[in-house]
Amino acid sequence: MEETPTGTEPRPRPARPARPVLLTVLCTLTFIGSGMNLISGLLVSVFFDTFTSLMTALSKSMSLPGMDLLLEARPSFFLFNSFCYGLSLTGAWMMVNLKKTGFHLYTIAQILLILAPMYFLKMPGPSVFDLILSGIFVILYALQLKYMS
Repeated sequence: MEETPTGTEPRPRPARPARPVLLTVLCTLTFIGSGMNLISGLLVSVFFDTFTSLMTALSKSMSLPGMDLLLEARPSFFLFNSFCYGLSLTGAWMMVNLKKTGFHLYTIAQILLILAPMYFLKMPGPSVFDLILSGIFVILYALQLKYMS
């Protein structure tokens, strides 16, 4: 309790709304996933030539699905993805602090991350895995909007 300027009457502090456990878990998973992707995207874009030579050598020794797509990518693809993951982290930070605007930032970031490979890598359509995973997170976050202001 805080005291009034005169020091005689206690004034109650406004109660901070409780953050649901599911929202905390979702934000934690987003911090981990988006944070790791942000760092790796920045590292790949900065050390792109080294990354390309390592991936080329690796693709000669073993066949990995999607390797040819990564070898066709330019640094701008990884830099753009890093920007989107940063936007996703910002949205999660706002949602963990119960701000609805964070949900909108997060959702925009997920849409851009789904569309980026189609633009940068000329893929014919979005990845089904990315659609499902992003969709689940957006839906679960949307169910938590009633707790945000």
